Formats: sequence, C-alpha cells, structure tokens
Amino acid sequence: MELKRTLKYLRKDVWAQISAIYIFFVIVVATFAYQLTPDKTRNANQMHLSIHSKGPGFSCLLLIIPRNNSTIRKSFFNGNIASNEEIPVKDISWVNDGILFKRYGNATDYFEKVDYNDFTEGIGRNEIEKKYLKKKFFILGTDKFGRDLLSRLIIGSRVSISIGFVAVIISLILGIFFGSIAGFYGGWVDKIIIWLINIVWSVPTLLMVIAITLALGKGFWQVFVAVGITMWVEVARLVRGLVKSTKEEFYVKAGVVLGFSKMRVLINHILPITIGPLIIISAANFASAILMESGLGFLGIGAQPPIPTWGGMIKNHFNYLLLGKPYLTILPGLAIMSLVLSFMTLGNSLRDALDVKS
Repeated sequence: MELKRTLKYLRKDVWAQISAIYIFFVIVVATFAYQLTPDKTRNANQMHLSIHSKGPGFSCLLLIIPRNNSTIRKSFFNGNIASNEEIPVKDISWVNDGILFKRYGNATDYFEKVDYNDFTEGIGRNEIEKKYLKKKFFILGTDKFGRDLLSRLIIGSRVSISIGFVAVIISLILGIFFGSIAGFYGGWVDKIIIWLINIVWSVPTLLMVIAITLALGKGFWQVFVAVGITMWVEVARLVRGLVKSTKEEFYVKAGVVLGFSKMRVLINHILPITIGPLIIISAANFASAILMESGLGFLGIGAQPPIPTWGGMIKNHFNYLLLGKPYLTILPGLAIMSLVLSFMTLGNSLRDALDVKS
C-alpha cells in the first residue's frame, strides 16, 4: 500500500520523473561506456598533442600505422589496449612505394614517408585507405592533451556513479549497524557510539576525507572507502533515533514478552520501519559523494590519471576559462551539477511521497 501511494505521488511530480530518467540514463551510459565512446582505448587516453584544445565539431584525418609487435586486447568493460600509432595529418600524397604525409600542426611543413611494407604485407592503396586512413570527428572537441573530450566525459561518469554506490553502501552498513545497536540497547553502548558519532561529526567532512585518502594512499578504491567512511554518521543518527522511539511501541514489547530474541525483534520488526527514511538519506548521500569526489579530483588527490574524473577535468582546464575555451571546464562542471541536482530533486520528492518529516 505504501509503495502504491509513493508511486502515485511520483507520477504527479514531473521533475522527479525527469530526474529519475536522467539518473537511469547516466547509469546506463556508465555501464556501457566503452561501447558508446568514440575513443575505445582504456581510460579514453589516446593522445594527439598536435590537435590539442580544438573546439567542438573539429575533425581531421588520422593515419594509423600498425606495429609488428603490437597486441590489441579488447575488453567490454575496460576498453582496448593497442600500441598502433595514430598520426593526425593535414596533407597526404601517394607514391609508388609508400605514402607521403604532413603532420597536423607541423610548423616546419615537411613531408614524412611511410612505406607500404609498414602495413600488412602485400596490401595496396585501396586497402590502406579503408583500414588505415580514417576521418575522425570530435563532437565536443579535444582537451589540452588532444584526447577526445566526449569520451573522457563518458568514462568519467563511471567514477561518479561508482563512488556514489560504494559510498552509500558503506555508509548504510556502518550506519545501520551502529545506529541500531545504540538505539536498541541504550546504556553504555549508546553512550560510546554517540561519543564516536560526535567525534566524527565535529571534524569537517572534506578535511577527514583528505586525511583518510592521504593515509590510505591516492587511488581509485581509496577514495571510495574514504568517502564512505565519513558519511555513516548521518545514517547512524537517523537509525538510532528511529529505533529508540520504535522500541517503545507495544508490539515490540509484546515480542520480547513472548520470548523472541532481541536480535530477531530488531531485525524483523524495527529496522523495516527505517527503510523509507534511509532511501531519502541515501539519495542525499549519493549527491554528496559525487560532490566530494569531484572536490578531491580538483585538489588532485582523487582517482589518479589517466583515469578520467569530472573534478580532475575541471582542474586540468581551469586556466582555459581565461583563454577563450571555457567549455573545457564548463562541460564537466555541468555534468557534475546536473547529476547532483537530479539526486537532490529525486530525494526531495521521495521525502514528500513517503511523508517523512525532516
């Protein structure tokens, strides 16, 4: 009945529906990132320094030169690893035994030569044009290292979505455990847990995340753990309050009198009451985790290069706000803002739908 009422309310809230659709869209994009990106190399890290900082809609011709010892390893979820050389060219001409080409942006403006034998043995001009000459279109342009900006944004969504899920799961596990124990048993157990919560609560969240990150080391999973560990106190306070008030209900006392174990009463009859409020606080924590990870990426202590993160992209191109190419910073900023706004909007709508008083 509660679920039907909630869904009925959400169907009337257009902004909640738009937010849910957008969140689902980002999750799908993050899951199938390497199937959607123009640059399918691992971390979308294919650099072409000669075409760096090009605007949206830029295109150029790429000459792909295979290496004899090159190995291509393809992965559905992790991208491809290849050692072929890609050269942006602005002019090309054919000769009897090879190809003459001018590199894009080469100030000396001279021709270089590559022999037909450098490609597959016995291959001709037609096959080379089909397999090794490609027109590449950069929808959002390139970053300062000549990497495809759209691909980096798509792969970067993985970090934001992943850190949201991991941080929320860690905060729920720790928060529900400590909060339920403190609220149900009370006494000295409650005092110790409240003391711990107050200590964690008194330290600025970002400062604590930075300290934990530095202690664990810079890296992908270290950031996830650090953010998750700092977010459990809000969950614990909420669960403690709900458990403490619910355990005074007559049906809970009746269960204890009938001989049910305290743990059974807690798990089966008290904790289900907290599901609605936990859904709401999880949406808010998801948004907070994304913002926190972006802040760490901007400070340079988040997931390390070449892993693309939206916060790291803003850090790398912050100076371009004054150099006439603000989109390099604005686009990842808009990605962060839109995802956080969607989670906050959905969370507020869920709060109203579930009629949870703040």
